[in-house]
Amino acid sequence: MTARAFITGAAGTQLTTDERAFLRDADPWGLILFARNVESPSQVSRLVAGFHEAVGRGDAPVLIDQEGGRVQRLGPPHWPSYPAGSAYGRLYETDRSGGLAAARLGARLIAADLDALGISVDCMPIADVPVADADSVIGDRAFGTTAEQVSAIAIAFAEGLVDGGVLPVLKHIPGHGRAAADSHHRLPVVSTDRRTLEATDFAAFRPLAGLPLAMTAHVVFSAIDSIAPATTSATMVREVIRGSIGFDGMLMSDDLSMNALSGTMAERARAVIAAGCDVVLHCNGRLDEMQAIAAEVPRLSGRAAARASAALASRRRPTDIDLAATRDELASLMMEHREAGNRRHDG
Repeated sequence: MTARAFITGAAGTQLTTDERAFLRDADPWGLILFARNVESPSQVSRLVAGFHEAVGRGDAPVLIDQEGGRVQRLGPPHWPSYPAGSAYGRLYETDRSGGLAAARLGARLIAADLDALGISVDCMPIADVPVADADSVIGDRAFGTTAEQVSAIAIAFAEGLVDGGVLPVLKHIPGHGRAAADSHHRLPVVSTDRRTLEATDFAAFRPLAGLPLAMTAHVVFSAIDSIAPATTSATMVREVIRGSIGFDGMLMSDDLSMNALSGTMAERARAVIAAGCDVVLHCNGRLDEMQAIAAEVPRLSGRAAARASAALASRRRPTDIDLAATRDELASLMMEHREAGNRRHDG
């Protein structure tokens, strides 16, 4: 029997008795971790193992947002800090090959951190292309401000994760960079014409359409669907994400508990599945909401099940690397960029 079509959170650093029972009965496809779930390497490893034991699937994916910069759930003192996406972008602008190498190395190191804990999926890379008047929710998380640069660095970052045995999640498809509001707090509406969107926002995602997993944007694109955000819009999923962009991997929603969406959790879950997303994502760890969602979403079947299976099957064994030497190499690349920037500023 296949897993149920949702990814769930957990409340704390260890699973409660009620959470274990819920996971056993509801059988979610995966678990996503946040800072509230992280205390130490041994604790995270126990939490991951507890999830696998509860659902009875040792390959059940465990996800995390480990981007670098201001979005990384694992951090000091137990894990290194990593550069924000914009740092790779700035290096790329002065040294294209150096920027791509740094992104690949940073992702490979992140993958090593995650793989050691049993975390198999990183919600990266971001292919959002921010514009000058957009909300700062994307901001320095982005790899640049052009579709070409963003997609090039995102590909390198995804390659680094894959080389480290971790599956990448392309986000936030078909683009959050133009949004003038943070979808955590309210629903952004983008009124840009479709021709411009196709040439900019959507264009950044096309070179990454072959990735196994992607996460939607809670953003309304009024030129295409004037009412529903991409997450719950059958038109956006069919015409843009699956059509224009060409993504045919497993599509998950962004977090259902974000304020951009309306309705009860059950209503949101039904809308996500009806729109054509394969899997519902719910992150806040509230058991009552998790139960409401589990009651609404189906078990994976048909194309959704095939996409989910293909995603898990695409995970590779990590390549061998010297972690200390790789960290030194990444630091050297980033230092060269900073020194070059200082020389330009002094001149």
